[in-house]
Amino acid sequence: MIELKHINKIYNGFNALNDISLTIKDGEICGIIGQSGAGKSTLVRCINMLEPPTSGDVIVNGRNMVTLSKRELREERKKIGMIFQHFNLLSSRTVYENVAFPLELSNVPQGEQKERINDILELVGLADYRNKYPAQLSGGQKQRVGIARAIVSNPSVLLSDEATSALDPISTLKIEELLLQLKDQYTIAIVTHNMQQASRIADYIAFFLVGEMVEYGPTKDVFGMPKDKRTEDYITGRFG
Repeated sequence: MIELKHINKIYNGFNALNDISLTIKDGEICGIIGQSGAGKSTLVRCINMLEPPTSGDVIVNGRNMVTLSKRELREERKKIGMIFQHFNLLSSRTVYENVAFPLELSNVPQGEQKERINDILELVGLADYRNKYPAQLSGGQKQRVGIARAIVSNPSVLLSDEATSALDPISTLKIEELLLQLKDQYTIAIVTHNMQQASRIADYIAFFLVGEMVEYGPTKDVFGMPKDKRTEDYITGRFG
């Protein structure tokens, strides 16, 4: 479970996040939507402490990430998988070797690595591509490698920052299907500009505007009966 309590993030006097509080429960997908510069990616980076908040508490699985030592934080980060917009695959490594990389960094024994990687490649539908190199893969396949790499360390939380924005519609739907398949095993937060995607796969929606969380609630309520006119205007394309 992810609990954010009164999160503020200030850059050079600018409030990138302003008093954000929300809870994402186990087995749920939270879709984080809003315009560019609204604070969506900053929020996700606060969850895994790549961007420590200026103030507030980030509680992941009962541990307050803000209060941890550097060593403790490194260990807790292993429980948080991150899927990026850009695949960031190592071009000189095969699919198998790319997925193995975080396990190598954690000194996981070879036998355990092999078992985990084979299971994950089956899960993401890439078992037949284990010996291929990134240059031999489509965009959707590369992103599935990214997802496999994010979950091979057995995290409990999965964060996705515009993971499908560079993909074609068919590849996007396949990634969405995979995220839905993973949903029961993880707490998932996805940043997306694609409101159709958010409506398809998210259980809850958080709408951000210039560092403020304008609205947060069940997807059907936020899209069907938004409480704030700014949310309604954004969803209907009348914003601005």
